[in-house]
Amino acid sequence: MLLRLMHPDLERLIRLQHAENQLRRADGQRGEIPKKRQERESLIREERARLETAREELDACQKARRRHEGELQDLESKRSRYKGQLMEVKTNKEYTAMLHEIETVEREIRGREDLILAEMERAESLGAEVKREEEVFRVAEERGKAEALTLDADEQRLEAESQRLRAERDAVAATLSADALQLFQRVAKLRGAAVAEARDGMCQLCHVKLRPQMYVDLKRNDTIQQCPACNRSLYYEAPVPTVSPQP
Repeated sequence: MLLRLMHPDLERLIRLQHAENQLRRADGQRGEIPKKRQERESLIREERARLETAREELDACQKARRRHEGELQDLESKRSRYKGQLMEVKTNKEYTAMLHEIETVEREIRGREDLILAEMERAESLGAEVKREEEVFRVAEERGKAEALTLDADEQRLEAESQRLRAERDAVAATLSADALQLFQRVAKLRGAAVAEARDGMCQLCHVKLRPQMYVDLKRNDTIQQCPACNRSLYYEAPVPTVSPQP
């Protein structure tokens, strides 16, 4: 706990630094929200692309099957025509040639039937994949909507928190003496944080060991002393006494 007889400006510097730290935290979290939105939207786009790819593959498979079925009908018509012509041939040579044509067409028919069967099996597999991708996309979309609402709420909360902390920071800064405020602003510009705790004989931010007498003087918190290494204003916070358990 901080000593009660702390130098007024030192106490205000600590409060100002605390408000600055909280404000940076809130602003940092708020600044992450657009990135989180982009990540969520990117994930949904990826899931949608996978679903569209699966649908396109199924559609291409179904089109290929219809094309093979159309070719099969043409071949069956050709076979029927050849069989009709077979009854009209006059010579053995013509008869043999026509049988050869019929055999060729029947091989092509069997080939088309095999292709149609393969496309049917592939369509069954692709149909199941489309259903899986639709479910994955549905879940991702619903989660995205829920997370979008959460991010909107977080953004509003953090904006309100930032405004409150900014007002608190400005109110504390207005109570500082001009010299103390200038010191804070100058060091904060260089170091980020302008105030640091001194503990275990060292500055807790730059970790430089302090001279023993300086550390003793710091414990009184009755003056504003700067770290000789980083120039931050130092303060001492006495450790909370531990209470031994009752026997």
